[in-house]
Amino acid sequence: MRLYTLHKKQVLPLSKQEAWEFFSDPGKLSSITPGDMKFNMRSPMSRTMHPGMIIHYDLKPLPAFPVQWVTEITHMIEERLFVDEQRFGPFRFWHHQHHFNDHPLGVEIEDIIHYVLPFGPLGTLAHRMLVEKRLEEIFEFRKQQLSQAFRS
Repeated sequence: MRLYTLHKKQVLPLSKQEAWEFFSDPGKLSSITPGDMKFNMRSPMSRTMHPGMIIHYDLKPLPAFPVQWVTEITHMIEERLFVDEQRFGPFRFWHHQHHFNDHPLGVEIEDIIHYVLPFGPLGTLAHRMLVEKRLEEIFEFRKQQLSQAFRS
């Protein structure tokens, strides 16, 4: 089993409260997800995130690879952090920390993702050939969308 880590930071000219309001609304996720992923929320969403919240959606992380993904919000400290963990989906393990840190120019959004792919050595090969690059593309798209939306 190989545990991978993806660590991203972005500063936005927002207060922590404004950043929290945006990121803690699961309905906003589609606006920062690449269109070719065909993101579709399956579960009805309340606008108030809480520990134990289950989020069910369809997406195509890779062409011709549709998946259903179910995540749970497992930890939350308002305006500081929340964690989503995959319950069902394409990864063997997925733990995504979202941190909101004070910054002189606004707020620093920090994502720390730990993940494991299924299929042992085939998963390692898939990571090198596809998954690592695709995750980088997804987070670059997100960075650009957020910069544009909040003009950072």
